[in-house]
This record gives sequence, C-alpha cells and structure tokens, in this order.
Amino acid sequence: MSWRRPQPAPIVLVSGPEEVCAERAIAGVRAYLRAEDPSLEVSDVRADDYESGTLFAVTSPSLFGEPRLVRVSGVEKCTDTFLTEALAYLENPQEGATVILRHTSASVRGKKLLDAIRAGSGRGIEIACPAIKNDDERVDFARGEFAAADKRINPNALRVLINAFTDVTELAAACQQLIADVPGEITEEVVEKYYGGRVEVTAFAVADFAIAGNLPQALATLRHALSSGVDPVPMVAAFAMKLRGIARVAGANESDQALAARWNMKDWQVRRARNEARGWNNLSLGLAIQAAARADAEVKGASRDPIFALERLVTVIATRAPFGWDPHSRRTTL
Repeated sequence: MSWRRPQPAPIVLVSGPEEVCAERAIAGVRAYLRAEDPSLEVSDVRADDYESGTLFAVTSPSLFGEPRLVRVSGVEKCTDTFLTEALAYLENPQEGATVILRHTSASVRGKKLLDAIRAGSGRGIEIACPAIKNDDERVDFARGEFAAADKRINPNALRVLINAFTDVTELAAACQQLIADVPGEITEEVVEKYYGGRVEVTAFAVADFAIAGNLPQALATLRHALSSGVDPVPMVAAFAMKLRGIARVAGANESDQALAARWNMKDWQVRRARNEARGWNNLSLGLAIQAAARADAEVKGASRDPIFALERLVTVIATRAPFGWDPHSRRTTL
C-alpha cells in the first residue's frame, strides 16, 4: 500500500528508513480512523523498552467501546518479550483495534514478526517507505507532494527546488511551504525567491546554465549568487563535478547501466551527463576542464580576484571559448 494513501487494518507494518514517508503514512491512518470516529483512543508503545502485557492492555476494549490506535516504535530493536507477545497477538487481533508497527531498517531483529505479517497473519498490511536516494526519486517525491495538493509546478521550478535540497525532510517542508504560500502555479521565479540563496541551488543552477550554453542567464545567476554571499569555492566544485560526469560518458557506446557500473555512478547520473554532453567535443571539453582546474586554484588563493576567475570560467564553458580567453579584453591569454 502506498504511504500517500494509507488505510487502516488490524495490523499495519510501516517499514523502511524514509522517516518523512513513514510519518505521513502513520498520520494518514490516524486521520482516517479519527474521521470515522472522533472518540479514537491513541496509545504509543516502545518495542525496545517494552513491559510485558502492554500490547494486550492497550488493545483491549474500553468501557465505552471506543476504537483504539496503537503506534509501536522501535520494532527493529524490539525486546524478546515484545516479539513473543506481538507474534501471539497476530493469532487473535482485538476487534476495533489498529496496531501500527514501525520498523525502520533492514535489521534482522524482528524479522520473524515481519515475515508473519507479510504472509498474511493477523490480516496485516505493509506500507513500504524505502530510502529516497537520487535525483529521480526526489523529483518523483516532490512532484507527488504537489500533485497530492492539486498544485501545479513548472518543470524548471521543480529542477531548481530539487537542486536546493538533498535532504528529503527539508525538501518535504519546502514543498509544503510553497503549497501553503503560493496561489496558482509555482514558477521558477517563485522558487528562486524562496530558496535561491542556498549554496546548492545557486552553484548547480549556474553550472546548468553555463553547460547548456546560456551565457546571459549563467552570468546573471552567478552575480546574484555572489551578491547573496555564496562562496566561490563550492561554485567551482559544482562545475568540476558536472564536467567530470560529461567526460566519463562523452562518446561512450555502452549502456547507461554499464557506464554506471564502470564509474560508480547511478543510472540517472549517466543519463543526465549524456544529455549535458550534447554539443561538446573532445577539444572543448578538455579546455573546459583546464579552465575549471585553473579557476579552482584561483578561488583558493592563487588569484587576487576570485570573482573574475569565476566569470571567466562561466564564459569559457558557456561559449566553448579557448582556455584563458578574457571576457573583458576579448583576447586569448594562453
């Protein structure tokens, strides 16, 4: 069952390490039950600090017969006593009670309980919350956040937002803030206004524009970033990372999977690098890598003007100009 559309069952196993998804799933089950009966009783139990008899006590019918929701955390670290009593509970779940078991990891602890639920014991269901690791998965997550709220976000705005946040919890909070604050469609300008000062978004946005050959936008974004106090060093690092990816895949006839295995990359990283490699040849790419190496040294102290070094790097990459081309004097200085 999807964590975005959870429903109650006598036993609900919420598995996997992605905490923000797990929290949504658990909150969704609670909201569903509360909507059915506002008198819902909610209890919290720790499986790693468990006292014998607790599970049966909190699931037993109350005097007035209110429905019960029991949220059990730490199942991946559960005590032997909890494991024994939880397995026994599966044989005879209490009527009117919903028990949510939160298991966060691939730990073998509690595996017998998980296997029993997955086999159908106790009329249980599983809501999987696997880790969200790469850009494609974060794009899917963010797109789902806006779709669930019936909110439109344009593709460029989504790209800027993904570049701004690598942490999924922070990304989720940013999505909810935009959903709450912004009427109508969410545009790139809106996302830049909210999160354009973050190093992650500015560094990679500048690199994206330059590698795509959009010099005016690259320089404008660079100057905005510098005026916001972004350090030049991570800016150059973003360029270097992008260029390394392009160099690894440029001209290769192997599949995405084969290149990913060879260079210890993800499939999505190979696909992106291949898209970015269009329009580059060996000469222009080699010159760009030399320009990045020079800029890296200059922003780390080899030059008195790191801002000029960055502007030159952006111009060399965006225009595929020869290494050492001076954008101010318009002459080449090898």
